[in-house]
Amino acid sequence: MLTGMQIALIGGDARQLEIIRKLTELDARLSLIGFEHLDHAFTGAVKEKLDEVDFSNIDALILPVAGTNLEGQVETIFSNEKVILSEDILSKTPEHCTIYSGISNAFLNGIIKQSKRTLVQLFSRDDVAIYNSIPTVEGTIMMAIQHTDFTIHSSNITILGLGRCGMSTARAFHALGAKVKVGARKSEHLARITEMGVTPFHLSNIEKEVTGTDILINTIPYPIVSAAVIAKLPAHTLVIDIASKPGGTDFRYAEKRGIKALLAPSLPGIVAPKTAGTILADVLAQLLQDDLKNRKGKVK
Repeated sequence: MLTGMQIALIGGDARQLEIIRKLTELDARLSLIGFEHLDHAFTGAVKEKLDEVDFSNIDALILPVAGTNLEGQVETIFSNEKVILSEDILSKTPEHCTIYSGISNAFLNGIIKQSKRTLVQLFSRDDVAIYNSIPTVEGTIMMAIQHTDFTIHSSNITILGLGRCGMSTARAFHALGAKVKVGARKSEHLARITEMGVTPFHLSNIEKEVTGTDILINTIPYPIVSAAVIAKLPAHTLVIDIASKPGGTDFRYAEKRGIKALLAPSLPGIVAPKTAGTILADVLAQLLQDDLKNRKGKVK
């Protein structure tokens, strides 16, 4: 249980609703910031504006999966107001206050360091990333079907990266009968790709390997699908970039060449927000209960 714990949720999408539901069931007290257009009411959760919250009582602060942008703004689909997280706000919280976010960036890392608070990046955890790869893969398949006029079966699929999403994506498209090749750099990843029964290639050979690709799926958050790579793609190729924003594709050049390139970094929140939210809620509940137990132990 989280009885007596005061938690602030700042912004987010439909995934946050599952987090709110789970934490209120565990008897936590929630301040919901950026949720004034949310119709549903939760017992134990109060909608507040950023300047109305007494952050000196906040034990934990939960951000959306994307955290903040590079100016500190938090995405809030349930509000029209701009919500900006600052070092001053974090400094008002108790020293034990922990900040939870899906991912981070230079801005968020900076204010965490300045305020001397602890940041937990949920997507750096293997369990979260692996569970989250399931709706990501389903969303990628959905996009592949929606934006092509040919079947996945027998198509030439090129996947870049063998992280948690890359591995799950390769397995799924291979199971659907596609001819899958996967690009990676590490020798152990190339060995794993071979073991999976799909074709490996080293990313240093990417320009040669993408020729003949029907669907190119990028999972690498680095500019890997460059103009030089796009120049080698057939005109009908669909590029689906599921890496975190801004992705790893030169979208400007893709458009210039007439290649359809789609950035889809938050597929779980789009195609399966309930499942994706439940994954995050379960992990957060455990982390918060552990934190509360540790603090009570120190008090004793």
